[in-house]
Amino acid sequence: MLKEYASQYKAKAVGFVGMGVSNLPVIRLFISAGAKCTVRDKNDLTNRDFYAELASAGVSFITGEGYLDNITESLLFLSPAVRPDLEGINKARQNGTKITSEMEEFFRLCPCKKIAVTGSDGKTTTTTLISKLLSAQGYKTWLGGNIGVNLFATLDEISKNDFAVIELSSFQLMKLSQSPDIAVVTNVAPNHLDWHTDMNEYVEAKKRIFAFQNSNNLLVLNKDDFYYQALVAEAKGSVRTISGNTTAEGAYFTADGIFSAKGDLLVADEEIRIVGRHNRYNYCQAYTAVSDYVTPQTLREVAKSFGGVEHRIEFVREYNGVKYYNSSIDSSPSRTTACLESFKTKVVAICGGYDKNIPYQPLADVFSRKVKFAVLCGATAPKIAEVLDNIGFTEYTVVNDFNGAIELAKSKADNGECVVLTPASASFDMFKNFAERGNRFKEIVNSWR
Repeated sequence: MLKEYASQYKAKAVGFVGMGVSNLPVIRLFISAGAKCTVRDKNDLTNRDFYAELASAGVSFITGEGYLDNITESLLFLSPAVRPDLEGINKARQNGTKITSEMEEFFRLCPCKKIAVTGSDGKTTTTTLISKLLSAQGYKTWLGGNIGVNLFATLDEISKNDFAVIELSSFQLMKLSQSPDIAVVTNVAPNHLDWHTDMNEYVEAKKRIFAFQNSNNLLVLNKDDFYYQALVAEAKGSVRTISGNTTAEGAYFTADGIFSAKGDLLVADEEIRIVGRHNRYNYCQAYTAVSDYVTPQTLREVAKSFGGVEHRIEFVREYNGVKYYNSSIDSSPSRTTACLESFKTKVVAICGGYDKNIPYQPLADVFSRKVKFAVLCGATAPKIAEVLDNIGFTEYTVVNDFNGAIELAKSKADNGECVVLTPASASFDMFKNFAERGNRFKEIVNSWR
């Protein structure tokens, strides 16, 4: 399938805007098909590992401020972080260039049923749970999008009886003109407002996960979410809701566990290995999406064995009677709130990072109830400090570097307490991504002897 697809562009110009490791398999595919490939990126790429390989294969590189000038390619792939409405891209579209993305082409060509998840919080855990539930039930499952494998590059291995389980960001959805068979929206809360023009655009991007569905498709929504009414009003297919506050058309949960729409207990709360109310939402969403294919027994088996996804309230170690948790994925106040609510007693929290222009006022209540001491660092430290000052919370210190923040947090925690890295901010001021930040935290904590 892939060779036939790429062969349409033999001797034609194919461009890639925004370069990352995930692009490599797709670029190699077009190179082997005889296309003339060009990589366009605002950043200098000469020091990247792939540069020599691609340059020797005849790939052209256009970098710097004019990277979107004079686009004449027949086909142009946009990476997730590239806005589709940039001036150079709009001109190319008007001049006849086909503008697409890796995920758009995957949706168009994928032969199997597609289940996709988006939302401000819980995307990765919910997507991972769906994949694990289907796999445990015996289905061949392909996990991708923001996580897992490059789905487009693996199309030739996917059969019609498999399942593709896809995590989609608002960035990816902005470029997508197709919807999955089953769509899940975990929730919508302010995020990525440094990239989106405003909150309205962000919400509209999330809606695109189901905007192209039909009456045969399924949409899973969180009944407790602030934007639920706005989302359900535009649903194209059938809707199943989930809730932690009331009964629902899909799964719902109480302090006792997770229940089916009929009121049958699916899994007792003590059987669920991962902690936190937010993870009960994730389980309800995941099971509701696949309940036509997965039995309650399989749900119970997964709940007892699944220990969570790395960088999401991940237990690192216990040192001198203090437990250390890495939740570097917490890149927004809503994520940090969910993290802190998972602990029964007050914690020492490490917060701060890159500024995405989102409000930090939502942290006020949870800090007053769940935080013993806060160590703030990074670009958003002053914003978080201002919120804490406004509520009279004085147990915090602003530090200049990440290593110092961890050492200070260690000194503030007493025996039996917890230290949690929960930044409420992105990582780009100090690290290339949240994983690098979390791994650095673990490296420091694990180095103590």
